[in-house]
Amino acid sequence: MDEREPRFLADAGACVEQVLSHVGRRIVLCLPIGAGKPMALANEFWRRAVADPSIELLILTGLTLRRPRGRSELERRLVEPMAERVFAGGPDPEWTDPLAAGKVPSNVRIQEFFLEPGAWLHSPQAQQWYASINYTHVARTVLAAGANVIAQQIALRPGPGGGSASLGTNPDVTVDLLPVLAGRRRAGEKVAAIGQVNGYMPFMFGAAEVPASAFDFIVDDPRGHHELFSPPNLPISTADHCIALANSMLIRDGGTIQIGIGELGDAIVHSMTLRHRENGAWRRALADTGLGPRFGGVQAALGGDGPFEHGLYAVTEMFVDGFLDLYHEGILKRRVEPDGVLLHGAFMLGPQAFYRELREMPDARRALFAMMPVSFTNELLGPGWDRKLAQRRDARFMNTTMMVTLGGALVSDGLADGRVVSGVGGQYNFVAQAHQLPGGRSLIAVRATRDNHGSVESNIRYSYGSTTIPRHLRDVVLTEYGIADIRGLADDEVAQRLLAIADSRFQPSLLAEAQRAGKLPASYRIPDQHRNNFPAALERALAPHRAAGFFGELPYGTDLTAEEIRLARGLRRLKARAQTWPGRLAIAARMLRPLPRDPALAPLFERMQLAQPRSLRERLLRRVVAAAI
Repeated sequence: MDEREPRFLADAGACVEQVLSHVGRRIVLCLPIGAGKPMALANEFWRRAVADPSIELLILTGLTLRRPRGRSELERRLVEPMAERVFAGGPDPEWTDPLAAGKVPSNVRIQEFFLEPGAWLHSPQAQQWYASINYTHVARTVLAAGANVIAQQIALRPGPGGGSASLGTNPDVTVDLLPVLAGRRRAGEKVAAIGQVNGYMPFMFGAAEVPASAFDFIVDDPRGHHELFSPPNLPISTADHCIALANSMLIRDGGTIQIGIGELGDAIVHSMTLRHRENGAWRRALADTGLGPRFGGVQAALGGDGPFEHGLYAVTEMFVDGFLDLYHEGILKRRVEPDGVLLHGAFMLGPQAFYRELREMPDARRALFAMMPVSFTNELLGPGWDRKLAQRRDARFMNTTMMVTLGGALVSDGLADGRVVSGVGGQYNFVAQAHQLPGGRSLIAVRATRDNHGSVESNIRYSYGSTTIPRHLRDVVLTEYGIADIRGLADDEVAQRLLAIADSRFQPSLLAEAQRAGKLPASYRIPDQHRNNFPAALERALAPHRAAGFFGELPYGTDLTAEEIRLARGLRRLKARAQTWPGRLAIAARMLRPLPRDPALAPLFERMQLAQPRSLRERLLRRVVAAAI
């Protein structure tokens, strides 16, 4: 790093003006993914380029998050107050609305390597500008694109030479970019590294801690001090709980884990905790769901059935709040040499309580969770190969996919027509790493079915017109109905094992497709023990365990209210029913009935600002809410 003090500024606009004067009118701006984006600065660059066509602005980033919005009036009444209360108080990116409308000016381009899942399917500009890049190749790619400005949110501690800074939630790519920019600066190139101070950013250690002199500019603008983007915990479905139960069978005590964000990640933490704290109850749940009797062999080969006496270490692309829960439960406790940490992570995302707990931790405890670049967490090649092999023993890298084919290919990021749902991110990196590590396995979770415009479809397909992970890298696939260990198997064995964990409503047609293609003999029959894969069977199996206090919808709480959860679920069901003519007719019939005199509806009407309807339209909206519930 350069031994010089950065320029401190109190206004994002003044910083952008100085950067334009220093670097020039062509700005290739690299921003981190997710919570680390410095939106006060990024929006200033956007405004300048929109107002001045002589400025050429290319934004290179990923996972640009914004507060959710409703499309219909009912959705807006539900979502917008919730978003104001629950999500971060910082500004939204000002380019997302023009991008959605296809109205980004010709002198601006926004190129992302990972899209907010499902948010940009209908935006031609976003689809055209998307770049499919492995996470570990992002630094290389943005440098090749001529990145001359990098900017992100930081935590700052004053001291000599400007003090020390932490990249906080996002050392993932920036750690590798800063020294390259420093070299370009010394070579006489016009570049700028900018840190936007945010008092809500946890001061994380590991590679995230850098001298303040790594930055040319440090901006401490009041607009930059706000809660970090913080999606709330959502209710966990029965399917996710059962996938998590299967997952918890495959984790080796003394081993290594990666888990992700969302309901499935929370469910995995819950099942691991049950195995550790309530081992008898966990075993009974495995028996009642049929997971233990049907897949005990793969459990014995790959996993375990006892508490985590030696504990686990985590090396993960995303550091989520579930890891803190595992730490508090005494599961995440295996410290690795030489730094003695419990977790190496590349970026962070979670609810507000997650960031708050990290901020309030003593430094020594927070240092147990070391933040690193993706070149460390997602990759084995490079410096420290031997150390990584020693640390990452019995690794279980858990990821999700949208669909899996009977050949074992994973469909995680795109649709058959070429549109991108999200991105490959680091999934390939961890699948490849699982194959390279002695004892390593890739555990890919897929829900057996999905709702598509009111009809149920199988997520296990014979084939599909898009692939994220090719079938020669197949490993372990999990659905709510069980485990398919398909690494290195012949095609007929792969198809048989995947059919065994498919929803039984779709098993006959999938089997017929495989037989027509010659991948299974005409005489093959799915074993009887795998032909009761129905959602109702899982509901019955978990019912007594839920009565005992396990497998709840929100085992770790949520920032959402009970009314918001109930309304969201009801409106989602209503929207699904409205996709078919029978569903529309049923909704119309319900709307014609008298409004139910149910006192439980009163708080829901109150939450939707419909307790005292002021117009015919609001009276109709009350009826829609009642129909949804």
